[in-house]
Formats: sequence, structure tokens, C-alpha cells
Amino acid sequence: MSIKFGIIGYGFMGHVHEEMLANLDGAQVAGICDIDEEQLKNVKDGIKRYVHAEDMLANPDIDVMIVAANNNQHKELVLKSAKAGKDIICEKPAALSVADLDEMVKAVNEYGVKFTVHQQRRYDRDFRVAKEVYDRKLLGELYTIKSSLYGFNGNMHDWHIFIEEGGGMLYDWGVHLLDQILWMIDSNIKTVFADMRNVINFEVDDYFKIILKFENGITAEVELGTYYLSDKPDWFERHWFMGGNKGSMYLDGFKPKGKLVRTTRLLQNVPGKKIMTASGPTRSFGEPSPGLIVTENLPEIYTEHGDYFRNYLKAWKGEGEFLVKIPEIRRVLSLMEAVRESAKTGHTVDFE
Repeated sequence: MSIKFGIIGYGFMGHVHEEMLANLDGAQVAGICDIDEEQLKNVKDGIKRYVHAEDMLANPDIDVMIVAANNNQHKELVLKSAKAGKDIICEKPAALSVADLDEMVKAVNEYGVKFTVHQQRRYDRDFRVAKEVYDRKLLGELYTIKSSLYGFNGNMHDWHIFIEEGGGMLYDWGVHLLDQILWMIDSNIKTVFADMRNVINFEVDDYFKIILKFENGITAEVELGTYYLSDKPDWFERHWFMGGNKGSMYLDGFKPKGKLVRTTRLLQNVPGKKIMTASGPTRSFGEPSPGLIVTENLPEIYTEHGDYFRNYLKAWKGEGEFLVKIPEIRRVLSLMEAVRESAKTGHTVDFE
């Protein structure tokens, strides 16, 4: 028997959800809702169309609601879905504040429904490769992790440009990048420092740099810019860098290309002895001698579109756990609030 889904909000992500579920065994899209009737014109035959969410919530055949409306509507729609007895997948960010999320959790607990969040980029291949390097300690003891995403267009689209709609890049991509870092690094965060800018957009952030210091000694840097220009090939893609005491890793692109990089020997300290090179009295930043730098291939990790929903279908049937757990989401939202506080005050914020 297929699990029947209803989708609230038929914008870009609503279409993505419909297409994804259509290709999975054990799933069926039974209804789609959008307040703009124009959006519903290309809903496939056999799927019921709704203009009012309440009408779709009253359909007893629908098991799970996917909330894919604008960010500022998530709380209200989750509360209504819970009251209607529907299990819920909410698009990210689940809420615009920790307080709102707490209200949502209270409601889903009260009505006894399942609740998780669509943080599907935990399955991104670039992230999974980076996480494999971390988990297997392939670089020894890590001291730095950098996660960055750069674009050239500058301007955002549709409702994402409005503060009241929950727009801005921290809510859009930032929640993914921070979720990945927190899901990877198994340590509490000591401090948060952030810089956020409105470079091209008038109301909402389109650039941020976030520096997280973890109790295990790792400093993580997360940077995003929508107007971060370069003429280098593949610059406008995903980038990772990891540094440890046994080597480094660079990884570029969502279908990642990169290497593990090591040295065949360490430079020897020679106290009191001057050694001149073509680069001056330095050996750390001059040209490496032949054979000093060696590379290894990245671990091979394969993920597929639909992995998030494959996990969901199994967990919904009691055959495992949901990948994304609400306490993890609450931690990310708490971190995002600390990021905004740091960016507003210009000061480091203590965390955890």
C-alpha cells in the first residue's frame, strides 16, 4: 500500500517533491494545494487540486502533508496539519525562530503525529565525501574545515527578497550549510562569529561568513556569496577544504573533484642555521622540492536523488529512524539566531 502525500505550496520545491515522489515505489501524491490557482494548472491528472489548505487537510485519504509554502507560513501550516492528524514533512527552515519551532513541536506531540524536516542536502555527494574524510580521520587530527558556496547572479527571486516572507540567504542556503557542519562535527560549539551583508539586495542578506570554534579544537568557516565574481573555471560551485596534521583535502563541485594531499616528509627544524632558497630565507612557503607533495583520490561515495524520501518511507513504516531529527533542527535554528546576533553586534557569541 502506498503512502499518500499532500503538498502545500506548488512553487519550485512543490514541483520537485511531486516529481520525486512520482518516481518512488510506495509513494503517491494525492493532492496539491496553492493559493494561486495559476500554479495548479499543470498539476498532473489524477491528483486533486486545492486552493485552500483546510480542504486538503480534510481529505482522510492523505497520510502525510509536505509543507512547501513560503518560510513565514511554515508554522501556521504545520499547526493546522498536526490538528488535522496528518504526519508532516516541513521544508527548511522549519521555522523562523526557535520559539516558533517549540510551538510546532508542542502541537505535533499533542496530536501524536510524525514530524520531520526536509534537510535533504545531508545526502549531497560533496558533503558525504567530506563527511567520510572526517569520520575516517583520513587527515589525522583536523584543525580547520571550510565550506563555501559562491554565485554570480547577485539578486534573488520571488518571495526570497522580502524579510517578512522569510527571505535571505541564511534562511535559504545557510540552513543547509550549517546543518551539514553540525551533523558532521561531533562536538559542541564554543563560540560563533558572523558577518552578514546586503551586497546587491536591499532587504535581505546575500553574503555571510560564519566562524565556529568547536570544543574538539576544530574551527569551521562557512561562507556564501551570491555576487562573488571570478573568471576561473568552475568557481561558481561548491567548495570544501579540510586541514589536519596528516594532510589536507580540497573538494570542488556538487559532483566533487578533488584530492587528499600529503607530504612525503616533514621539513626539519634547524635552530640557529640560516638556509637560503630562491624564495628567500623560508622553506614553508617556497617551491616544494620534487616528490614532496603527493595526492590520493577522494573516497568514493554515491548518493541518489530520492534518498531522503526512501529513508522517509521506511521510517514512516517503522523500519528505521527518520534521518532528520527535530532536536538537530532546533540546534541549527539556535545557531542561526546566534549568527544574527553576532552579525548585528559585531561581537563573538558564546554558544553551548
